[in-house]
Amino acid sequence: MQETPFCLRVGHLLSYSISDSNTTAFKNPSTFILLGIPGLEAAHIWISIPFCTMYTITILGNFTILFIVKMEPSLHGPMYYFLCMLAVTDLVLTTSILPKSLNIFWFSSREIGFSACLTQMYFIHCFLEMESCIFVAMALDRYVAICNPLRHSAILTNPVVAKIGLAVLLRGCLVILPIPVLARQWPYCRTNIIPQPYCAHIAVVNLACADTRVSSYYGLFVLFCVMGLDVIFIAVSYIQILRAIFSLPTKDARLKTFGTCSSHLFVILAFYIPGLFSSLTYRFSQNVPRHFHVLIANVYHLTPPVLNPVIYGVRTKQIRGRLLRLFTHEGT
Repeated sequence: MQETPFCLRVGHLLSYSISDSNTTAFKNPSTFILLGIPGLEAAHIWISIPFCTMYTITILGNFTILFIVKMEPSLHGPMYYFLCMLAVTDLVLTTSILPKSLNIFWFSSREIGFSACLTQMYFIHCFLEMESCIFVAMALDRYVAICNPLRHSAILTNPVVAKIGLAVLLRGCLVILPIPVLARQWPYCRTNIIPQPYCAHIAVVNLACADTRVSSYYGLFVLFCVMGLDVIFIAVSYIQILRAIFSLPTKDARLKTFGTCSSHLFVILAFYIPGLFSSLTYRFSQNVPRHFHVLIANVYHLTPPVLNPVIYGVRTKQIRGRLLRLFTHEGT
């Protein structure tokens, strides 16, 4: 049986709406159409300004972290190696989303190939999952450093850190692999319009004209069982850390020790709280405006990569000092 040809092009988008597209009949289109932020198309140029600013800060901030850690021998330790892993993850995550989003906002370049869409979906969710796993590794580092400081260098050696990094990479790649594999098998015979500026998992799967509960359930499994276990491990680690901190004899010692992990704790909250809110509202809040869903999802995906280098750069004394010395040296 010959497939219905896919003939929608960007030039026809002006006369197209989401409701109109629901009457289009085709199967497994060669391309999808990304709408950007539905309902706010007239403001795309203005919306692109904070998006572009966030991307610029992410690129400059995370490359600065990588450069400083590489150039400063005193920062060649587990905490900073994990921070470099986080910086690389943030760079790949934002580069998977923002260039295409900015093309939509600036040039109305809305088409994306079917395979390219699934690839983008894989990279976004894979590196989000890796980021969660890196936070677990960083919590482990803080736990050992505070609760067992005399054995920190013996426990978290460079080979152990390298094995943790490999485990983070493999877990992210393998756990997320079923998501695009399942998405590829569904027939897409309703519409090819994705009401997002990128190919998010549920946004794509919702376009299929089949029972996609397997995809939805697997997405929930990753959210609650995989990333949920990460949250539990981090929580247990920080309970032990706080117990150790409050057992210190003086207030100054408690504040100083807590300061060494406060940056990590703040970054964790900025990552998990919007992520949980975004996922649950997309699945269960049908009366929430679509553009609100999209904006919350973008906050979840793009805010942590912006905040991470800023928070660690400001709150981490060694990085802040090395950065100041770098600018002072260049200015003299």
